[in-house]
Amino acid sequence: MPITGSRTGKSQIYREIFCISCNRKGTKRMETGSRLTVRAYHVYSVEYGEENRIDVDGHMTVQPGIADSIKAGEPLISDIKIRIIQPDEHQQHTNTVMDVIPLSTKVLGRVGEGVTHTLTGVYVILTGVDEGGRQVCNFGASDGILKDKIAWGRPGTPLESDILISFDVVLKEGTWADRPGPEAIHRACDAFCQIFRSQMKKFNGYKCTEKHVFQETYEPGRKDVVIVKEVSGQGAVYDTRLFGHEPGGYEGGRSVIDMGWMPVIVTPNEFRDGIMHAMD
Repeated sequence: MPITGSRTGKSQIYREIFCISCNRKGTKRMETGSRLTVRAYHVYSVEYGEENRIDVDGHMTVQPGIADSIKAGEPLISDIKIRIIQPDEHQQHTNTVMDVIPLSTKVLGRVGEGVTHTLTGVYVILTGVDEGGRQVCNFGASDGILKDKIAWGRPGTPLESDILISFDVVLKEGTWADRPGPEAIHRACDAFCQIFRSQMKKFNGYKCTEKHVFQETYEPGRKDVVIVKEVSGQGAVYDTRLFGHEPGGYEGGRSVIDMGWMPVIVTPNEFRDGIMHAMD
């Protein structure tokens, strides 16, 4: 179809060219799903300070006294200790590791789409024990020397060069084996993380140290790959929450136990963005 001499405008000509290329015999059509943009901000220093604060230039301060106000809202928690662990301080004892949490927050859209801000160079490590010394786990406790208890540098785990913020919780004795106890630990840690998430939402997008865009695409008529992931849901210490308000967050999520252990479908971008929060 010649387009020279046409009286249509440029935009119309471009649309005609696009339609010709899409409808040409043998041309594959692609459909798009969600689009996720992740802006990463590297943290260079974490120090104790008078407030819990993170700035866009990578400087973070932690005020351990916030633990008292968080503990006040959780009657099953006996004590909370918040500490900074520098990369050269891994030769120390840790209670069982319940979670390693990246600090990420939604700026636009829900989990799995829109824009996410995340920090690199720092992780929150959640550990738990009860007043009687019982580690918060059914079996396979990971208490011991921290350096030996984390598989460093793997997907979902920190690098040895990362700074850790330890959120160590002591439950009332005998409460570790019922759902309310471990849930209180995760809820308390989530409240601490939200302090920093709220500040990260206001970061200037142009000042990120990395930017990654993930566009889901689907090709009609072709088979897709489906991954079946088995998650914990036996109860007590073992549970998994889905569809929280924040990436990897607790609040707003639903327990797979409360959903009757029914299978649910999550998109690649939802999984990538932290739609799942493992609680074992």
